[in-house]
Amino acid sequence: MTQRLTEQEIAHFLATDPGVGPSPWRLEAGRLCVSLTFPDFVSAFAFMTAVAMVAEKSDHHPEWRNVYNRVDIGLTTHDAGGLTHKDTDLARQIARVYARAASAPVFF
Repeated sequence: MTQRLTEQEIAHFLATDPGVGPSPWRLEAGRLCVSLTFPDFVSAFAFMTAVAMVAEKSDHHPEWRNVYNRVDIGLTTHDAGGLTHKDTDLARQIARVYARAASAPVFF
């Protein structure tokens, strides 16, 4: 089983991680959460597709919701009963995917 993060480790992550684009990660009901807005549905879905590939490779999957151009993400490690390094690692990977998506030209 993966070890849960301490309150100090979670606070450190929240204080030092740059978040995802303009949106900071926040702690909500024991999950790392972020809400993102994109120019349109296709951009939001392309971001989710890229995150899905990263999540599958890391064998750690987000809880998320998409409505048109908005994507809400929640991270937690269910089998550990809370946050672990799997969550902070995936959060950082999500931030990198967002940075690439935000700088990519749109061709449709």
